[in-house]
Amino acid sequence: MTEDSSAGDSPGRGGGRGGGEGRASGSGAGQQVDEPPVSGSRVGGWTRFVTARPRLSLLVALLLTALAVVAGSGVADRLGSGGWEAPDAESTYATKALEREFPASQPNLLLLLDSGGASVDDPSVAAEANRLTARLATERGVTGVGSYWQSGSPALKAKDGHEALIAARITGDEKTASDTLDRLAPSYRGKHGSVQVKVGGPVAVRHEMQNTIREDLTRAELIALPVTLVLLVMVFGSAVAALLPLGVGIIAILGTNAVLRGLTEFTDVSVFAMNLTTALGLGLAIDYALFIVRRFREELATGAEPLTAVGTTLRTAGRTVLFSSLTVAVSLAAMLLFPQYFLRSFAYAGIAVVLLAAAAALILLPAALVLLGNRVNSLDLRRLFRRGKPHTAGDGEAGAVGEGGLWGRMADLVMRRAPIFAVATTVGLIVLGLPFLGVKFGTADDRQLPSGAESHVVQQHIRDGFPGSPGGGLEVLAEGRATATQYARYKDRIAALPEVLRVDGPLVKGDSAYFTVLPKGEAVDERAQHLVGELRATDAPFDTSVTGTAAVLVDSKHAIADRLPWAAAFIAIVTLLLVFLLTGSVLIPIQAVLLNALSLTAMFGAVVWVFQDGHLSGLLSFTSPGSIETTLPVLMFCVAFGLSMDYGVFLLSRIKEEYDHTGDHREAVRFGLQRTGGLITAAAVILAVVMVAIGTSRVTNTKMLGLGIALAVLMDAMVVRSLLVPAVMRLTGRATWWAPGPLRRFHDRFGLSEGEGPTAAASDLDEGSEEEGERGSRGKEEGARGKEKGDRDRDKVEARG
Repeated sequence: MTEDSSAGDSPGRGGGRGGGEGRASGSGAGQQVDEPPVSGSRVGGWTRFVTARPRLSLLVALLLTALAVVAGSGVADRLGSGGWEAPDAESTYATKALEREFPASQPNLLLLLDSGGASVDDPSVAAEANRLTARLATERGVTGVGSYWQSGSPALKAKDGHEALIAARITGDEKTASDTLDRLAPSYRGKHGSVQVKVGGPVAVRHEMQNTIREDLTRAELIALPVTLVLLVMVFGSAVAALLPLGVGIIAILGTNAVLRGLTEFTDVSVFAMNLTTALGLGLAIDYALFIVRRFREELATGAEPLTAVGTTLRTAGRTVLFSSLTVAVSLAAMLLFPQYFLRSFAYAGIAVVLLAAAAALILLPAALVLLGNRVNSLDLRRLFRRGKPHTAGDGEAGAVGEGGLWGRMADLVMRRAPIFAVATTVGLIVLGLPFLGVKFGTADDRQLPSGAESHVVQQHIRDGFPGSPGGGLEVLAEGRATATQYARYKDRIAALPEVLRVDGPLVKGDSAYFTVLPKGEAVDERAQHLVGELRATDAPFDTSVTGTAAVLVDSKHAIADRLPWAAAFIAIVTLLLVFLLTGSVLIPIQAVLLNALSLTAMFGAVVWVFQDGHLSGLLSFTSPGSIETTLPVLMFCVAFGLSMDYGVFLLSRIKEEYDHTGDHREAVRFGLQRTGGLITAAAVILAVVMVAIGTSRVTNTKMLGLGIALAVLMDAMVVRSLLVPAVMRLTGRATWWAPGPLRRFHDRFGLSEGEGPTAAASDLDEGSEEEGERGSRGKEEGARGKEKGDRDRDKVEARG
């Protein structure tokens, strides 16, 4: 059978309910070509392109993967662990100016000296502390060294008098500072005379977080890969078929690491992005390969030759994968609109891994399938449990989930009680999301780390035992010539503010000076954030700018709030367009966006209830900071919305394919859920396993990301796709497929969909008829030519049925 003849087979019937009949009718000499010749030649050309030299294609892929391994090696060492601040904010400007003019004002290294039972003012303790302070001041790459014993500042002495601080600043970028800390920490940590020293401060927190993430990611991969392989074998039955999606995922991960390594030459990239690379690399690549291998095996089961089966697979499942990857990439690309490089890093990693996964699934996987042919069903590891039961290709994925019975019966049940299911699931999802109404936003600090991490211990001692949250104060930079009297009057004004505990300074250098303002309470609580606004509103005879932890948080929240509507509009508009191009409907894209957003409510509610409020903190082994890092909801929304659209496209494409061939809306919904319900559930479970493996991280933000998205994926697959979507589509009826004439013509010209047969839907709903159950009805009178064309299309549909 030639490639051109295979292009004429009906993909929906060949791989659907009537696979045997559909394939038989088009497999002999002189096959009947149901699709337009232009479409068939285009698709056939792509199939010929990806399968012309399959061995060469795989060899080139192997070489490129080897180069990616080399290019991506050491990428983790070049990634940063910050990026939460807005680069154009007032606090960022003030921080850089203070680092340049007053390095001692921005200490990032803290040595916590514990004198045991003695007072820190004891002569022997003071002598040892002064010796360490002097030694630290001589170290290369260290500046702005100061201590309680030099300054006598009460903010550097614990309330019980047994602990005090040495503060300094390590200069250079994140990597340079990390290298300096590696060199210094071992010689300062531990017992020194009569004092015990622990190393902390922001640079130590970042360094420890980076190392922890790297170790956790390795462990997550060791957990996810074997478990994923076992699940794939359970889904497919065949070990050969199971290894194909895993191979696509590994290629996507290695390729993305190389891309990130290249990006570090031009911009900052967050180390957290590597977690998304692993999660999406495995998850999406497995989704795409699962869908393609599944459809290929369906075609083989009808008696198709391997090359013919690949052609049909690419025309159907391949197009779905293409649209799915575009919708996921669009959701992730929205993070490029935000200024924080933490969010932009996830966009870099996410877009790269999605496109590489899709490319591998659409180029390399077909080449492998052509070479394997029927051997894709080899090494059936489940035959040991089948006990003589006959096996057919494709029963691994279908029989394992019982989709022919379970999913079809579920669809019937849901559509019979559509109002009940629609209302119940909607209300349930909204209720699960209610805790998010109490969300409190904060910054990522040492509490992201395990409670036993040294830098976390140091910061916790400071929070609990030192007055005024040292290291968490606000700095006010004053620029412009001023007199001592003017500085004194300004200091009095800010000291009189109700949320101010104490004001230190000014420290003057040339035409610049800075004040340190210690707020009452926590460094980033609501009162501290309110104080930032009051300081910025206080009149001064010189230019002022405020920085500090609370100021960075205020500016970050403002930057996100400013860009969030644009990001949401970008996701919505492009998603609406892509789903319209897939379906040709006006209502379906709107349903898809709204139901996808609704599917995320449980994730956001759980994030607040668990990670902010601290429920299950003992079971999940994390310390709740009492807030959610500001950028995390944005990140989780973009990732989870994209994954939700991924499953939505899988389901809608199969419903659309069946509707194009039958014009029966209710049967199309039933058939779509019957044929994809088990597949989507299997894909969701596998992706959830990967995300849970990521969620085993000891870093709270990574744990939150992994477990939250795992929950969102499962809720989307098992509740929204299985219950809410079919219920809503049953309620909207055949009006679901309506589109006005101009948009319908636009879709006819530019749209793509899985099904390639005549579209009964288009003719049935030419003028917006909403009557259901009468295939031949026309809602309004049409011109004679249009009516005749609709009748011919209907005749074709009925002949196929």
